[in-house]
Amino acid sequence: MIHPDREGRGPSRDAEARLEEAVGLAQALDLDVRETLIAPLRKLTPATLFGRGKVDEIADLVRMAEADVAVVDDALTPVQQRNLEKAWDCKVIDRTGLILEIFARRARTREGRLQVELARLTYERSRLVRTWTHLERQRGGFGVMGGPGETQIETDRRLISEKITKLKKELQEVRRTRTLQRSARKRVPYPTVALVGYTNAGKSTLFNRVTQAEVLAENLLFATLDPTIRTLRLPDGRPAILSDTVGFISDLPHELVEAFRATLEEVREADVILHVRDIASEESDAQAADVREVLDRLGVDMDERRILEVWNKADLLDADARAAAEGDARRAHPPAILVSAVTGEGCDELLRTVAGLVDEAPPIDVYAPAGEGAAIAWLYRHGRVLERNDGKDGSVRLAVSLTPQALGQFEQLFPHAEVRGN
Repeated sequence: MIHPDREGRGPSRDAEARLEEAVGLAQALDLDVRETLIAPLRKLTPATLFGRGKVDEIADLVRMAEADVAVVDDALTPVQQRNLEKAWDCKVIDRTGLILEIFARRARTREGRLQVELARLTYERSRLVRTWTHLERQRGGFGVMGGPGETQIETDRRLISEKITKLKKELQEVRRTRTLQRSARKRVPYPTVALVGYTNAGKSTLFNRVTQAEVLAENLLFATLDPTIRTLRLPDGRPAILSDTVGFISDLPHELVEAFRATLEEVREADVILHVRDIASEESDAQAADVREVLDRLGVDMDERRILEVWNKADLLDADARAAAEGDARRAHPPAILVSAVTGEGCDELLRTVAGLVDEAPPIDVYAPAGEGAAIAWLYRHGRVLERNDGKDGSVRLAVSLTPQALGQFEQLFPHAEVRGN
């Protein structure tokens, strides 16, 4: 595992931490990492990325470790990848290829597999030349015809382009279906909440904690790929829709951002975004910056959205660090809540805060005469009941917060109930 430490990348990420993250990616593929190396990179070499001396040094490491694969924690051009494979006499994978391989293994739903396949084909299209170097590229004679290798490359490029076109059409259908599903959910006026965050920040554990779901949650990079949607019960009984999304990572390959745009539209449409952070990590601030960068690439305006930061893994902090984190959370902007998804600490406060964020409309008074139990039950399901007074005659007066859409539905369904603005 080689991490090129580029000059000018900035002090936000420590080279050791980035190397450790890359090792975690490799281990997510069950690779046995025998050697790691941080390679300072002052100047890029177009042919091999690294200078001649560093290439030879790594070749010696590869031989001593008897390595089958060398992973470069950076983006390689097809030429650089081919030249390094020749120099090191082993398979070379760059960061993009590594992440794509993880995604290909983890995707379970049809949509997830389509997205991964599209990203993989887009990535591989520019690397086809590596497959056909054993074939003759040029034939003698008048130079009118190309060699068989050239013909094969052109054929494969055409086949890949056709497959990419087909996959994009299928994903458009998936996007259309998702849009219809969202429209159906909007007709049932439940607020929507989306979890985002760096990979392995604890999103799925938090998701399971607050929804009593059983989504895979492991101490593993990219444990969640396929989006999961469950009903979230807010305080006072009001439901919301909570979606768990794929984790982000620094230098997320643009092929994946594009391919997963359909899935991540759940984030763009959400009423509230919960940005889950691993507050126990020394890289927490840098990871948060990476998440904001990916959201910006998706067109999510962080300044105009209701975003709540969830500082997870409080159970891993010592007493001093916890006291500091609690103070920082009170002063944070956007607002932050310290929680532990493992122990449940802070989760009740989190749900109360989310309920406050989704209650846009001021409370209204609703008077339901005796016998209107269905109307009262409807209000509990679709609104947030703030106060209730039961009359001796069986009537009920409620102070309830409803979205304008929900209020319109209520007035249509229960015309005998009396509604007054507060």
